[in-house]
Amino acid sequence: MSDPVENADWEFVLQFVSEPLDLEIPAPEKPVAGKVEPPSGAAVTQVPTPPGSFNASPVDSPPDENTLVSVSTTFFPGAQNHALPPDLVLLSSDSVFFYVHNHVLLAASDNNFNSLLPPSSKAKSSPMGHVVLVTESSTVLNVVLHAVYDISCSHYSPSLESLAAALHAMTTYGISLRTHVAPTTPIHTVLLSLAPIYPLELYALAAVYDLYDLAVPTSSYLLSFSLASLTDEMAERIGPKYLKRLFFLHFGRADALKRLLLPPPHPHPPTPTCDYSEQKKLTRAWALASAYLAWDARPDLSTGSMESALAPLGDQLSCESCRRALQERLKILVVQWSAVKRTI
Repeated sequence: MSDPVENADWEFVLQFVSEPLDLEIPAPEKPVAGKVEPPSGAAVTQVPTPPGSFNASPVDSPPDENTLVSVSTTFFPGAQNHALPPDLVLLSSDSVFFYVHNHVLLAASDNNFNSLLPPSSKAKSSPMGHVVLVTESSTVLNVVLHAVYDISCSHYSPSLESLAAALHAMTTYGISLRTHVAPTTPIHTVLLSLAPIYPLELYALAAVYDLYDLAVPTSSYLLSFSLASLTDEMAERIGPKYLKRLFFLHFGRADALKRLLLPPPHPHPPTPTCDYSEQKKLTRAWALASAYLAWDARPDLSTGSMESALAPLGDQLSCESCRRALQERLKILVVQWSAVKRTI
């Protein structure tokens, strides 16, 4: 008569439990500026208005009283971003005014803000300081200035594209990414918040600028990524150093899983109802189940899926000691697998 353990429906016993996918939808970007009407006779330090006039600018007629202009909702004349009032105005490519501090930008830059600072004597000026035109859009410039001032821009919900453009702009303006995108900075937190949604894109961005402290936590979200689906373009963008680290992470966890699954449950002393010969049934069942897991060794295998595949082996055992040995082996396996490194 065949043994019930050997004839068990292993496809049922070894099936993986489907895990729900918690898909996060990124919030749309919020506007970084507001339309205001320049009031006549009002103090510029009280109302977030743009410069009233530009020196040496040809003006043939007075401005329309109903003209609306765009001013940053964070960097406006009355903002409390610094103890001193702003003495410089940055004008983005889409005509949004940002009131900032000359010395703050110079302190953050190692190339005088791409040689734009200090402004030349011929530069346009306003009651709040010289006006400097930049090539970045207001969305990108907003992120750059938040990073320089070390304040969070999360309430604007910047997209990954805007953040990537901001990092590029920061390198253009001589702003150190290692300093201003360090793990303790607000922009690092904003970037990392996108890791569950865009793990590969964010990992590639971190690789481009060698932001190791950003790449490490992001890599944990790539455990479920299929390396075979990596395009040549993305591989070239990531580069050899970080691509090797990602491959080693996947291969290393797969090899670790196979090693951890190999030892069977420890045998217990023989009893009248369960001798060493009987215990070999559990060893064979464990070998079959572990081989199933090892064959499809996934770097993102969860401990829940592991338990779902191996715990049902106990349902086919009549010996209580064998069941306890299986439970102990499973506990050790879960602890060991949880300790395997999940990041590059």
